Amino acid sequence: MRYRIFNRVQLDCVVRASPGFPADTTPPGAPQWLRHGARSAIAAPEMSIALQHGPTGEVTLELTPGQSVAERQHLAVRDLRDAGALWRLGWTLALLDIRLRYRGSMLGPFWLTLSTGLMVAAMGLIYSTLFRMGLHEYLPFLTVSLVLWGFVGTLVSDGCYGYTTSERMIRSVRMPFSLYAGRIVLRNLLVLAHNTLVIIAVDLFVWSGPGADIVLAIPALAVWIVDALAVTMMLGALCARFRDIPPIVASVMQMAFFVTPVIWKPQLVGVHQWLLPFNPFFSLLEIVRGPLLGEIPGAAVYLSAFGYSVLLCAAAWLLFARVRGRIAFWV
Repeated sequence: MRYRIFNRVQLDCVVRASPGFPADTTPPGAPQWLRHGARSAIAAPEMSIALQHGPTGEVTLELTPGQSVAERQHLAVRDLRDAGALWRLGWTLALLDIRLRYRGSMLGPFWLTLSTGLMVAAMGLIYSTLFRMGLHEYLPFLTVSLVLWGFVGTLVSDGCYGYTTSERMIRSVRMPFSLYAGRIVLRNLLVLAHNTLVIIAVDLFVWSGPGADIVLAIPALAVWIVDALAVTMMLGALCARFRDIPPIVASVMQMAFFVTPVIWKPQLVGVHQWLLPFNPFFSLLEIVRGPLLGEIPGAAVYLSAFGYSVLLCAAAWLLFARVRGRIAFWV
């Protein structure tokens, strides 16, 4: 029989009965802790080094290491596959989150659209004067930047609490853990779709548009969705284990907002513009923002954005496969 043991290190306890005694008894000469813990298959940490032999010399209690790397990878793949099969449930939960958040409100999620529009109008008038730029030139840039950064900032903030806020559901219903991450991504994509109305309104105001280059934003948005799922799964697991990480992430995002060209244009750094691709937020932001503004980012921007995405997805996958079985005990 195979029992699952949940200790500080997860083990598989393989118990085999020998002809000398029944399977539900401890072998002769067993230590005291094994005699008390044999029936429940849960004992002290020393159990990981215990090997007992019956009268005939056969192994009666064999403790082997828990899941191998390949087994963890297989379970993580199955988790993603099961979450993909439940995409309708994730979409329903995302819609339910938005409806509950704005329950009783007249405008609903369009309050975010209205607040974003007011912020763009106020900041556009002030910063266009400070940067000595024309309003028709600066306002589209600021609008696209704030809408996209709002999606990134909210996604990262929600991702930190992706598992802890679903504590009751995780403990009562067996569902793929990646489904909770997908729920957050879908919810923020819906909010982003609402805020794109601000971009359309500003383009109509300044009589400008992205042109045919906007098609380049489609594959960039696909990269964003994959990265969003990866960062949500990674931050959700880390923040469930270490509760000090969310304030750290909030501080990092606040600093990143000012050091990344969000409210200021990349051209303002002059000859040092070649340093900007070393900022991952800039590269990932520019591959979507550039086509929406009718500009094609350079090769360095695309290569750095692709490299950052690969590193992020690899780190998130390795972490998720490693700790997936422990998330339920951390929330």
